[in-house]
Amino acid sequence: MGDIIEFDKTIVPACDVETLEQLKRVVYATREFPGVVAYKLGFVMGYSFGLPAAVGTIKDAYSEAVVIFDHQKACTDVPFTGEKFAKLMDDCEVDAAILFPRENDAVTQYAWTDELLERKIGVIVGGELTSRPATPDIERIYDNAVLQGVTNFVVPGNKPERVEHYRKRFEDFGIEADLFAPGFVSQGGDISEAGQVAGERWHAICGRAVYNPNKKNLDDVTEEEINESVAQLVSSLGD
Repeated sequence: MGDIIEFDKTIVPACDVETLEQLKRVVYATREFPGVVAYKLGFVMGYSFGLPAAVGTIKDAYSEAVVIFDHQKACTDVPFTGEKFAKLMDDCEVDAAILFPRENDAVTQYAWTDELLERKIGVIVGGELTSRPATPDIERIYDNAVLQGVTNFVVPGNKPERVEHYRKRFEDFGIEADLFAPGFVSQGGDISEAGQVAGERWHAICGRAVYNPNKKNLDDVTEEEINESVAQLVSSLGD
């Protein structure tokens, strides 16, 4: 599977905002940065306004944007529902979807991944969470994904030693993986520290840090403040 994001290092805003107008403001305020080309939507926007409307809002504001959907956590149902999920992603014009399979359910993982790949929807597979330690079987998820041709993975950005571990594991498989890493700022992770071990291609997923974490209401945040926050985040990616 090819690269979901063209560029080597980027910031991916996690758009867990409250209104479509706020979503539009975030995209308008960040789209000029060369280090921002993709946006992650979660269940908040998808359930509140409908995924087609949320995707359309991003695409209307930035036609070339890559839209990633994170169901939080997809791929934990029975195998045959993967076809319905993939069709939904296709119908909603989502570019890529994040899957978090269960450690011991390779059948569902293979089915959902196959359905997405068949429809040419990018697949990003995660296993280890930022908020809890890895289980002994967690790496099966990543290994199964590699065997299906997946090259994009979610790793815990607030655990740099684990980021390095997975990067080396993928290198042992002979692939240069794209690592998508959440867990920064409010969850204690440091983008610069993670970047030192993440390899040449990695993408920091950031939510409140994009919108300026010093204010609770996004409506009170100016475009200039968002610009300043994103500029700092992009600069922390390094060369």
